[in-house]
Amino acid sequence: MADVTRRAVTAGAVMTGIASLVKPATSQQPYPAGMTIKFVVPFVAGGVTDIVGRIVSERLGAQWGVPTVVENVPGSGANIGNDRVAKGASDGTQVLIMTPSFATNKFMYARLAYDPDKDIIPLAQVASSPNLLCVRKGLPVASVAELIAYAKANPGKLNFASAGVGTTIHLSGELFKRMAGVDMVHVPYRGSSPALADLVGGNVDLMFDTIGSIMGQARDGNVTALGVTSARRSTFAPEYPPIADTLSGFDVSAFYGVGVRAGTPKEICETIERDAQVVARQPQFGERLKVFAAEVVASNSAEFAALLATEREKWGKLISELKIRTD
Repeated sequence: MADVTRRAVTAGAVMTGIASLVKPATSQQPYPAGMTIKFVVPFVAGGVTDIVGRIVSERLGAQWGVPTVVENVPGSGANIGNDRVAKGASDGTQVLIMTPSFATNKFMYARLAYDPDKDIIPLAQVASSPNLLCVRKGLPVASVAELIAYAKANPGKLNFASAGVGTTIHLSGELFKRMAGVDMVHVPYRGSSPALADLVGGNVDLMFDTIGSIMGQARDGNVTALGVTSARRSTFAPEYPPIADTLSGFDVSAFYGVGVRAGTPKEICETIERDAQVVARQPQFGERLKVFAAEVVASNSAEFAALLATEREKWGKLISELKIRTD
């Protein structure tokens, strides 16, 4: 309960600080004065995706001199919000905050109402967030190498918690199992909070949780952190080595970016792409993301599309081979 309260307070503090990012308009105005632009966040308010959406919405609205609103459209692993934009206006008045669902959902759902490859144009990635591998207190391992050795000596006896089937938290564990050649049992929860509570309570053995959510528990000594899932050390938690130092090629991070419906005019796409990168490079943007230990990224449309292709190849193969389904 204390962890949930802390997260709520943190999210409120971040949202309060968003207003400080707003400055006078300095960029090209791609929309008529008075037109309202909707930024669709395919998750509930308060998480990293929501905060990224609110910061980008406020800042771009200030640059363009138009009002903006954030519309939270959660459900079905982000599919409802994604579909809202895929079937929405193609005039740039709806901007989607894109998430890893664009790399995974096409493989986990028998049928999607939208085509993630064709219906949304990825314009710019603005942030990423790795997971942190932690084990319960009392598990006799202190490194990734020791965990792998222990799992191999005790096949099928370790279990790992997740926030639900198909989340990056879950997929991190499945990729770890595959690459390390170990057998562990997946225990899905309805969200990361109850999963983390059971890890702290010693009811599950390990978990790959978002670094911003679990880092406090690790630093307080309630769980033992072994490594981050990104290829490089986290800027905000450099004390934890990458899992890739032991398991070469292991690399998992959630991404956050902006996109619009296919068919949106080229000049509007180019303006959103350029100005979203400007927002991401502003020091205030990184300061707001610090609370979640999320890293700033400022990639263009081509770079974002290349990332999506790489992520789809990686997760498509794993999800298909393991027959992971969420419907």
